[in-house]
Amino acid sequence: MDHTDQTSIDISLEDAHDHQILRTRSKKYLKTNSSNKSPSLKMERSQKRVNDVQDNAGIASSDRRNIALLLFLYTLQGIPLGMAASIPMFLQGRHVGYKQQAVFSLVYWPFSVKLLWAPIVDSMYITALGRRKTWLVPVQYLLGLFMIALSYNIDYLLGSNDGNDSSVDIETLTIIFFILNFLAATQDIAVDGWALTILSKGKVGHASTCNSVGQTAGYFIGNVVFLALESKDFCNKYLRLIPSDKGIVSIDQFFLYWGIIFVVTTTLVLLLKHEKAVTEVEMKELRKGIMHTYRQLTKILRLPAVTTYVLIIILCKIGFAATDGLTALKLVEAGIHRETLALIGIPLVPLQILLPFIISRYTTGPKPMNLFLRAFPYRLIIGVGISLVVYWAWIVRVPNGNDFSFPWYFYAILIAIYGIYQIGLYCMYVSQMAFHARISDPMYGGTYMTLLNTVTNMAGNWPTTVALWLVDDITKTICQGGSNIKSATCDTSVLQKACTDANGTCITTRDGYYIEIILCTFIGFLWLLFFGKKLKGLQFIEESAWKCPATDNTQ
Repeated sequence: MDHTDQTSIDISLEDAHDHQILRTRSKKYLKTNSSNKSPSLKMERSQKRVNDVQDNAGIASSDRRNIALLLFLYTLQGIPLGMAASIPMFLQGRHVGYKQQAVFSLVYWPFSVKLLWAPIVDSMYITALGRRKTWLVPVQYLLGLFMIALSYNIDYLLGSNDGNDSSVDIETLTIIFFILNFLAATQDIAVDGWALTILSKGKVGHASTCNSVGQTAGYFIGNVVFLALESKDFCNKYLRLIPSDKGIVSIDQFFLYWGIIFVVTTTLVLLLKHEKAVTEVEMKELRKGIMHTYRQLTKILRLPAVTTYVLIIILCKIGFAATDGLTALKLVEAGIHRETLALIGIPLVPLQILLPFIISRYTTGPKPMNLFLRAFPYRLIIGVGISLVVYWAWIVRVPNGNDFSFPWYFYAILIAIYGIYQIGLYCMYVSQMAFHARISDPMYGGTYMTLLNTVTNMAGNWPTTVALWLVDDITKTICQGGSNIKSATCDTSVLQKACTDANGTCITTRDGYYIEIILCTFIGFLWLLFFGKKLKGLQFIEESAWKCPATDNTQ
């Protein structure tokens, strides 16, 4: 989840973790105090607990419908995220340079900075349409129309698959997918807010489950399912009796199909689903105005403890930038098919679901960041191990026509080491969410927590973009053999094609990926050396250091 194309999923895991903290603390409280209660009080509490269980045993039909609606809306939200994550695989197949991949990586940023316009979405609305539908309906219509329009132009924007990156319109692709993710992030803000009022009071906890399951399902459909169905090799091997030179679904058809679904379902929501009127409590909060929230953010950031924490965290993920941003692309470069790489992640899905709940047992105390700091060096070392597996891929691959095949034990080791890497990743992530929950000032509601999570997401985004941008400059390739070679290098796809046309061979003499792995790992250990103790010490400062003055809270 450090990955930038999944930042909003983190929010649902954070909610689940908060619920786990509350359950754990409640259990401890009951254990401590049960011995002091009279028998009658115990019986009364026991009967109340039985009644609560009976009350919560079933879910009203209206809640079932609303849960289904939330689940579907979050699934729709995950579709453009998954599609955006699949595009770099297509670009890599067209031998697009890593600088262009860095430009495209900007499309993941809207989910990391949605806090900038979230107060506007929460505060401005048309009464007749509803506070949430005011944004949900037009945003989803725009998503659908963008996807339909993109279906007629995506092949042109991606260019030909002949290894010539000059035919790829990377700037237009970046702008379009940035807008798609901006709209999806805005939809996320609206749906998150609607989830708090669309469900009955006792069932609001289901909202975080809908977020996690729905968005994960949408991402899976837009990425793994799409890449599999688009691959002629996968379809011919597993889904067809008669081979074909194309997949079952093309990229333009996939965009068209989901664009139509967006438009049709949004129309149904507009016509058939009515939103509750804004309550007096909500109106009291809305009367404070948009600027009230922005003033809250400014006050929080001015706290010395928060400022120190932000400066430390914004640098903490430099050590993982090369591993997180480049590894998948380097595996595709080595010859692993993009759909195969996507399918490799399927066995890890149960692990990714269970890890946050398992790890949360060790982060509910007063020092959750201790686990973060313990996992940090192990994740750095495992990242180096992953780079060795990438290097090994070039050794064990076997030519198979125009492609390459890999032995089964290579995939087994790749899945195993990536699974171990996920454990370190989630240890750090859940620890941060627990720390954020502990230090957030309840007087500022969700604003405080969202601000800290935004900083965490940005800490993962910017190093990845920089790592992608620099790798081409560090890499050195030469053209060997051939005749009438105009250039001795193969640093661009044009020069690579010229070398091949002259019957030469491009040889990489210095791979920037491995150099970046070494540099990032070194910087990561430096961060741990200089900032580890400081971060650990932030857990012991007074709770009041994280809170704004009382006079500010009452504004």
